[in-house]
Amino acid sequence: MPCFIRKVIAILSLFCFFFCYADITLPTPQTREGMSLFESLKKRSSTPGGGFPAGQVADDELSTVLWAASGLNRGKNGWTVPMANGNPPYVRIYVAGEKGTFLYEWEGHYLKEINNKDIRADIGLQNFTKRAAYSLIFVSDAHAFTDINPEQIANFSYTAVGAMSQNAYLAATALKLSARYIHSIKPDVIIQELELPEGSKPLGMLLLGK
Repeated sequence: MPCFIRKVIAILSLFCFFFCYADITLPTPQTREGMSLFESLKKRSSTPGGGFPAGQVADDELSTVLWAASGLNRGKNGWTVPMANGNPPYVRIYVAGEKGTFLYEWEGHYLKEINNKDIRADIGLQNFTKRAAYSLIFVSDAHAFTDINPEQIANFSYTAVGAMSQNAYLAATALKLSARYIHSIKPDVIIQELELPEGSKPLGMLLLGK
């Protein structure tokens, strides 16, 4: 192979390493069989931080938890959680894992890569957060509202996080996964690492493990 061609291939490879993003298509979420709703409610709990497991979570399990948190469950504008005035989900879920950081796109049910960095150890105040297979980061979307008083946005956003995290808890319980919601996060670090647009606010984080 000529030297010139080898140099071109090397440059293209380096370019892709730094700038090419790899979105991930998620498996179809589980919506049948499994643990009943009432059994999930009975068993729902937060896994103690000191004993949080470091095992891997399968792609189909992550897919089901994300769908439960804010996925489509009917038509093109029906979600698994209530949204004010029928708006699309105005709290976004970012997923931090070993292979990088992603944004969950409910429309299309896939993960959009933000970067290929493992930021799990840097975004929470407790040391055990780095052991979770995934950290689901709830972020308010600054540009989602056009018809709501700005003073109400925070209330709507935190209410949405409550519904989304509870759905994620119940799905995790049904799948026999470990989960723990924490509010002790590092907002400034998250904003920088996720390259969040101005006005977006990290609200909390749900650790997911097995």
